[in-house]
Amino acid sequence: MTVRTRVAPSPTGDPHVGTAYIALFNLAFARQHGGEFILRIEDTDQVRSTPESEQAILDSLRWLGVEWSEGPDVGGPHGPYRQSERREIYQQHVEILLERGHAFKCYRTTEELDAMRAQRQESGNSMALKPSDLILPADEIARREAAGEPFVIRMMVPEEGVCVVDDMLRGPIELDWSQVDAQVLMKSDGLPTYHLANVVDDHLMGITHVIRGEEWISSAPKHKLLYSYFDWVMPQLCHMPLLRNPDKSKLSKRKNPTSILFYERMGFMPEALLNYLGRMGWSMPDEREKFSSDEMFANFDIKRVSLGGPVFDMEKLRWLNSLWLRELDAETFAQRFAAWGLKKERLLPVIPHVQPRVETFSDVVPLAGHFLGGLTSLTPAQFDNKALDQEQLVTVLQYGLWQLEDIRHWSVDEIKTRMFALAGKMDIKVRDFLFPFFIAIAGTSATISVLDTMALLGPDMSRARVRHAIDVLGGVGKKKAKKMEKDYQDMVAAIAAAAQENPEA
Repeated sequence: MTVRTRVAPSPTGDPHVGTAYIALFNLAFARQHGGEFILRIEDTDQVRSTPESEQAILDSLRWLGVEWSEGPDVGGPHGPYRQSERREIYQQHVEILLERGHAFKCYRTTEELDAMRAQRQESGNSMALKPSDLILPADEIARREAAGEPFVIRMMVPEEGVCVVDDMLRGPIELDWSQVDAQVLMKSDGLPTYHLANVVDDHLMGITHVIRGEEWISSAPKHKLLYSYFDWVMPQLCHMPLLRNPDKSKLSKRKNPTSILFYERMGFMPEALLNYLGRMGWSMPDEREKFSSDEMFANFDIKRVSLGGPVFDMEKLRWLNSLWLRELDAETFAQRFAAWGLKKERLLPVIPHVQPRVETFSDVVPLAGHFLGGLTSLTPAQFDNKALDQEQLVTVLQYGLWQLEDIRHWSVDEIKTRMFALAGKMDIKVRDFLFPFFIAIAGTSATISVLDTMALLGPDMSRARVRHAIDVLGGVGKKKAKKMEKDYQDMVAAIAAAAQENPEA
């Protein structure tokens, strides 16, 4: 048997370090056994998936040195490797489940489902919704079908009992069937959910070992059931511990930069970041902290993975990166720095904004040095502004950040439209509204347009700098954040309503 592992990210945002972490361990396991590592794109979320995000995933993993033998960009014998291109395959397999009685058409409306869940919550019933709860009487099904009402395909699941899932790190795991709902397998638009597509693709692509995050343990019974419904052999499962913030909470962008591209933009060496991710829950036999990916692959043993939640600590990463940097000779250091800081494709878009403003080359760095920097060095005093007090500044930055996080196609026009709409709704002059963003992004307002700067910096670094500015100004507590989010959602709804009423405005 040839060992085949995979990583299957969703192209719905910035490429996550958690994706790189799981990819690295899948690659290491495949290399250890002389097997194959595959990249698959799970883009069934057609609303949030974007080509830009997919390309960012490919670019960032390659920057790290993670390579795959099959994937959407290199092809292979088990393609297509994008789920959006495998629609007919999933429909064929759903028909098999329906014919065998392992799935059913569910015509329940959103209102009916909400009412059922609310009733269960009121009665203290924690059991998931089962086929017996969801399947309508035959005459009602016929009526809704004749009326052409929308439906989804759900899987049949046991009402009670225990499912035992074997895990390579944890051994047998017992999960109660009462907590497993009648999962939607195919949505009303004909696209599969993760659960169906994941099982079908892993089988057809010959995946032998599924190494994934421990958040998927609760889904394992559904997957095991689907394998049995199709009469397929299930791959061996290995659920890796989740990456954690220093406070032990799940790694999140609000407490730690999570975009791989952020670390590239910050000037970390890819070898150092991959080294650091390799240390997340695993260690070399001799316990040394600095090692290359080839050294990791040569010594890899999945059994050495610790189940304790590995802490992703930025300071520790900086220290490890410094070890890699100091081992470079002067010539290599200069070459690597120039390749990072003076990258032609990054520098050229900046030149048209800087060139009209300078008289000598020495003017360039003061005007555009923030394009080469990481997180801006800030103090609260830099944000002093006659028009806005500190609380208003934090609100403006937080509302703006939420808008920036919602952008799927990053461009200066999209940023401008969102920022100007927010300023108008908050009844703040655009100049005053943008002032804290100038400081957050560039450290000064005496520079090129902050909107152009954010477009050039990219979403990962722009968002990280705004988050940093909010922290410098005291941050937002949980209680305050909850109220702000409600007010913000009301504001966004009002902006959307106004745009519908006057689309040419």
